[in-house]
Amino acid sequence: MTWFEALILGLVQGLTEFLPVSSSGHLEIGKVLLNVEVKESLSFTVLVHFATVLSTITVFYKDILKLFTGLFKFQWNEETRYVSKIFVSMIPILIVGVLFWDEAASFFSGNLVLVGGALLITALLLISTQLVKPGKKKIPYLDALLMGLAQAMAIIPGISRSGATISTGLLLKNGRSDVAQFSFLMVLFPIMGAALLDILSMSSSSSEVGISISSLIIGFLAAYLSGYLACRWMINLVKKGNLYWFAIYCVVVGIISIIFA
Repeated sequence: MTWFEALILGLVQGLTEFLPVSSSGHLEIGKVLLNVEVKESLSFTVLVHFATVLSTITVFYKDILKLFTGLFKFQWNEETRYVSKIFVSMIPILIVGVLFWDEAASFFSGNLVLVGGALLITALLLISTQLVKPGKKKIPYLDALLMGLAQAMAIIPGISRSGATISTGLLLKNGRSDVAQFSFLMVLFPIMGAALLDILSMSSSSSEVGISISSLIIGFLAAYLSGYLACRWMINLVKKGNLYWFAIYCVVVGIISIIFA
């Protein structure tokens, strides 16, 4: 992997991890266009995963500190309830990840027809949020679980994780700001879990392809900086309800992917 390919794939990962256009779908498209197999270098995959985690923590560091402060009071307070809802939202992705992760990855890898079709589904989800009136309620446990189910569906490349979770939260009449924050915080542990699985695969694999330190650094910085900007931008877009442009984008890219395949 050259430094330029690392730059492009890092930017793609950072931007599409937070924007509702599917990071996994765009990475599949990027791998086909650049003729690069990202999994050949699990070290790169691990780094860009942690880069997006770090960008999320940077954006929400005040909220995360508040949650930790509340947790260590060892009381059933607002912060404890919020964290417990995050853990509830993680149940579906834990089940799906353990049972179907490898099968989904191998089935969709390089299959632009299926990726394009999934992008069209993401577009429908985003359009649906424009057809309902915004709600104001706080996210209850059931809604946290349903948002977790939506997140589990994003195991399919082309189904946007943020698009699915944010759309689900908004359709359930939750407040826009609450949905945006919860959607990005609920993904921290799954992303770190995916990175941990990659590390375990890396330690047991003898086929890891070497990649230069400079390419790793460039990929990490590209994913972190683009992820930080995309996360802040997405929060403002959700608050304003301007998601239809991403729906149009997903339709265009989805159709092009199907035709290109």
